[in-house]
Amino acid sequence: MPFSPLFLKLRVSDPQMLLLQQQRLVISSSRTILMASKHLLKPTPSTLPLKLNLSSPGIISAFPLKPNSRILPISLKTFALPYTSHSNVAGPVYSENPEDTSNSSARLNILKKKLEVIGFDTQMLKTGQYSHLTCPTCKGGDSMEKSLSLFITLDGDHAVWMCHRGKCGSRGNIRAFVNDSSSYGRLNQITKIKPKREITEESLGLKPLCSELVAYFGERMISEKTLARNSVMQKSYGDQFIIAFTYRRNGVLVSCKYRDVNKNFWQEKDTEKIFYGVDDIKEASDIIIVEGEIDKLSMEEAGFYNCVSVPDGAPPSVSTKVFESEEKDIKYQYLWNCKEYLEKASRIILATDGDAPGLALAEELARRLGRERCWRVKWPKKNEVEHFKDANEVLMYLGPDVLKEVIENAEIYPIQGLFNFSHYFNEIDGYYHHTLGFELGVSTGWRGLNGLYNVVPGELTVVTGVPNSGKSEWIDALLCNINRSVGWSFALCSMENKVREHARKLLEKRIKKPFFKAGYGESIERMTVEEFELGKKWLSETFYLIRCEKDSLPNIKWVLDLAKSAVLRHGVRGLVIDPYNELDHQRPPGQTETEYVSQMLTMIKRFAQHHSCHVWFVAHPRQLHQWNGGPPNMYDISGSAHFINKCDNGIVIHRNRNPEAGPIDQVQVCVRKVRNKVVGTIGDAFLSYDRISGVYTDIDETSGE
Repeated sequence: MPFSPLFLKLRVSDPQMLLLQQQRLVISSSRTILMASKHLLKPTPSTLPLKLNLSSPGIISAFPLKPNSRILPISLKTFALPYTSHSNVAGPVYSENPEDTSNSSARLNILKKKLEVIGFDTQMLKTGQYSHLTCPTCKGGDSMEKSLSLFITLDGDHAVWMCHRGKCGSRGNIRAFVNDSSSYGRLNQITKIKPKREITEESLGLKPLCSELVAYFGERMISEKTLARNSVMQKSYGDQFIIAFTYRRNGVLVSCKYRDVNKNFWQEKDTEKIFYGVDDIKEASDIIIVEGEIDKLSMEEAGFYNCVSVPDGAPPSVSTKVFESEEKDIKYQYLWNCKEYLEKASRIILATDGDAPGLALAEELARRLGRERCWRVKWPKKNEVEHFKDANEVLMYLGPDVLKEVIENAEIYPIQGLFNFSHYFNEIDGYYHHTLGFELGVSTGWRGLNGLYNVVPGELTVVTGVPNSGKSEWIDALLCNINRSVGWSFALCSMENKVREHARKLLEKRIKKPFFKAGYGESIERMTVEEFELGKKWLSETFYLIRCEKDSLPNIKWVLDLAKSAVLRHGVRGLVIDPYNELDHQRPPGQTETEYVSQMLTMIKRFAQHHSCHVWFVAHPRQLHQWNGGPPNMYDISGSAHFINKCDNGIVIHRNRNPEAGPIDQVQVCVRKVRNKVVGTIGDAFLSYDRISGVYTDIDETSGE
């Protein structure tokens, strides 16, 4: 009288325990019948059911790896399980040594349990071959197609998988024992190219379209003539007929894609990936690429026969991976399979869907085909908010003539860094009609300089002069004038000034009275407390300080990053960097100072242009050994001639030190470079400097007073 069978459950998380239970045991080859239920076929993911036969101690029977019973074919659509007939095979004998994990069957058992935890159905998995399964991530989409390919190495230690659905792309790998040596290092040597199936209409069971499906296409404005030309057929699938889009090369059927009325798609496996309608572009110089077979048929209704459709739909987003080679470009293999046709085309119009995946597909195609020969379609508006999605929508709602017009008006595909003037017409119009603001620049506040130098947003002005000539004082006075006339605010990176002293200079220029009652103020009354408090409020609203309170010197990138924050947070329109030699100028080995200065000035100019912010950059001249007392040249700036070569405006500030040559308070402003003739020209202007208040005035104003 045999005993009733008992069931043992071992934890998957302890694979070594499983091996211990398997030592000295033999897997029984007893027959096991698997019923047509996915619940019976799929064991609980967290446990391994084992059936213990007590009449034979030491013998464990379980679901054998290769059941010897014949399983009747079941609907792949319903159960998503591969069918294979199996022969009667004896179970493998495990190693006597519990530490020996080299046995492939032991490995495979552990590996399968790990795969089941992830969500894979492991009943029919075999080592050394590919298996097509339903993806546990996307579940095969609406059509529940078995879009995932999984491969297990011959030693049963490693599994790799990838989902080939365009909107999923899930991939991964797992090992039975993480630290075990296996064939993982040889995975790249596995031949991934499988022989392509030869198919015929008869072998697939394809038939001509029935009247119901012809009517379905008629509702979508696709004629019977177009359907016949493209050999659109049907196939029986359960109790329904499904649409069969036949993929042909040179008239020979090489693949087939199916669609039911609920817009579920699936394809014949192990067939060549090519464009749908590839024979139509054999000799075409212009090619249209669409995202779906019905869009291809819609193009024909508008008169375009030189059109193909991609076979796999669109990706969810643009890949961040660098394209390496044709062999590794699995997702877009259909491009390389049709390479000889595409190479002949001088213009390729990308008419993909207008949604995010469609735009991503257009970008993926353009980067492979070459953006320089690509055009893109802009679908017309459906209403104030939405656009039509694809070619068939335009055909259905607007007709073939509008669809034809849309294709003929395709735009050049954008190439980063390459533009046409038409892209900037709005800006040019604003410049012409004076609607941008400050097209002719902002006045300096001194009549003598108005015809020579005006301040334009987005430009770089380099200011130089011998030490103690008043460069910083003149810039401060200029900022006060601009703030008074147009209300600009500024960011100050003035590393030679203490904050309190800089505040004093600015307040004196604003209030036009000395800060202290001291010798330099002579008999002029000091600013009152009320004036001082109002001045503090003005300082707070007008100037933002960029200062490095640490011992280390700031570099130009640090300064520009903070200036960007000041632009975005406080709306500053001007930046002062004073002076150049107070910045950290460490440069990479091998880079000359000239190269460094050029790179630095380029960074400053890009910042100015991008943020519409005028930058004043103070740079000292090199040591002048034979100085004659006159103003230095812009080429005398220490470091590089790039200071004058790359700036928009170059100004030299020079103060008279010789009483015999003129008044000591006279300041010469030498405009040595103006790139934009609209706002100034080269020349000199003379200002009078008031030492008490720090205010600069025109010479004639001083004489009048």
